[in-house]
Amino acid sequence: MSYVSELLEQVKQRNANESEFHQAVEEVLESLEVVLEKNPQYIDAGIMERLVEPERQVVFRVPWVDDNGKVQVNRGFRVQYNSSIGPYKGGIRFHPSVNLSIIKFLGFEQIFKNSLTGLPIGGGKGGSDFDPKGRSDNEIMRFCQSFMTELYRHLGADTDVPAGDIGVGAREVGYMYGQYKRIRNVYEGVFTGKGLTYGGSLVRKEATGYGLVYFVEEMLKAKGDSFKGKRVVISGSGNVAIYAARKAEELGAKVVAFSDSNSYICCEDGVNCDIVQQLKEVERRRIREYKDRDAKASVHEGCSGIWSTKCDIALPCATQNELQKEDAEMLVKNGVIAVAEGANMPCTPEAVEVFQKNNVLFGPGKAGNAGGVATSALEMAQNSMRYSWTFEEVDAKLQQIMKDIYHSAATAAKEYGKEDDLVTGANIAGFLKVAEAMKAQGAV
Repeated sequence: MSYVSELLEQVKQRNANESEFHQAVEEVLESLEVVLEKNPQYIDAGIMERLVEPERQVVFRVPWVDDNGKVQVNRGFRVQYNSSIGPYKGGIRFHPSVNLSIIKFLGFEQIFKNSLTGLPIGGGKGGSDFDPKGRSDNEIMRFCQSFMTELYRHLGADTDVPAGDIGVGAREVGYMYGQYKRIRNVYEGVFTGKGLTYGGSLVRKEATGYGLVYFVEEMLKAKGDSFKGKRVVISGSGNVAIYAARKAEELGAKVVAFSDSNSYICCEDGVNCDIVQQLKEVERRRIREYKDRDAKASVHEGCSGIWSTKCDIALPCATQNELQKEDAEMLVKNGVIAVAEGANMPCTPEAVEVFQKNNVLFGPGKAGNAGGVATSALEMAQNSMRYSWTFEEVDAKLQQIMKDIYHSAATAAKEYGKEDDLVTGANIAGFLKVAEAMKAQGAV
């Protein structure tokens, strides 16, 4: 049995019943095998054994009182995974599906994603199985305050800087930041994704979607192609999906489908992003209601069928493992030329294999959706300087970071004999920086 196989087996035994975490570790370890063969010093230094084990895992009770005066109890998590190149950085997710496996998989991915940005930020992730859907603002405030009453002791501008994720937007970040400030009596950049009136950065809301499209643009450009005239399908209808659509349209593409967890819409003339944004960001309604405002659109129950829509470019931006092998085969059959992950690990390993075997350009999430955390790090820099950059300045920095991420991944893939395999390239490029830092700092 090879070193990587043995280590993976140890991870599975030590972290039983954590399938999402196993999947993330397996994908990374397999792609790093070629690096470890050429660089046995990483094995000798125990880098891999340390890399698959979080530096710290915090699990805690979150009691709060609903509007009926009844005490509710949820579970909170923060996994501080790796701080070798900077303070822990990663979002907080509020969703019923949240468990330790999902938070560990997200934190593990975050290590490499953050490294790829070229900025000094380590990997971490947090969240709760609390569901904000259907809850009043007061209930969400009380939950966020209780959540932060425990978590605050593990955070700090130079220790761990969370942000938003699924179920955590500007409202939730505001409530959590307010409680942190109240308890600690310090005004510091301990959260990113803050409101513009209290230290937030321009472009943060747009960053992950914009960054994804900047990455795909560079991926297409390397093959002599562009977004111009392309049909694009985007799953999800949150910030990532909406702003990816806006930027794709700006570059000459036509977005023909959006989805949420219940249904998806198609519009051959192109989906109107203004309507989607009004429905999802302002009114918090379901995507199926789009048809009430645009009669040309069709509505389809369920969300997985979106991948049967004919397109040139597919951008899965909803959640993990949403795009299965059969979906990938359908996309290939319908002529897709590029797929890039706007969510974290939305394509199953079998789906990725289908794309790669059929020479479809594929951008993995840790590279393609790194724009959000990159702009978060830019927000941290602005907070440290007590200064704000303009929209154009932040956007230009984001665009350059995404170009650099593409070229780092492409160069690493080529150097290790895996040309055009951006999954392997992104893992290698992200790993090397972290591994060198860990090696330099000794067995800590």
